[in-house]
Amino acid sequence: MLPQRCADVRYCNRMTPKTFETRCLRLPAATKVVQWEGTSVFKVGGKMFALTGGFTASYMFKTADMAYAMLIEHGVARPAPYLARAKWVQLVSNDALPDAELTAYLAQAHALTVAKLTRKARKELGLD
Repeated sequence: MLPQRCADVRYCNRMTPKTFETRCLRLPAATKVVQWEGTSVFKVGGKMFALTGGFTASYMFKTADMAYAMLIEHGVARPAPYLARAKWVQLVSNDALPDAELTAYLAQAHALTVAKLTRKARKELGLD
């Protein structure tokens, strides 16, 4: 999925912080914890898959290797502070991606995190 930029932001469907939270919490077994100076941390099975707010008001999420490289190469995101080694990105601005694309990346972040959970944890969460 290639990032698409909009020539005129007024006509693009961009995700608000509230919508970001709603999209994260709609994913199966997702929870929200506020930590690190007011940062909203979205988790599944106790493992993080997305962040927003707090010390940075931008959106951060886990990505697959190819998406990580592509988002950075296209200038849509940069390596997330402290989390880059785990293939996390931080969007350059909250309107860097259209709503539908960001929703897809959040679902992918959730799926990548679920895949790292133990079989027992996935079963307990109803994800198997």
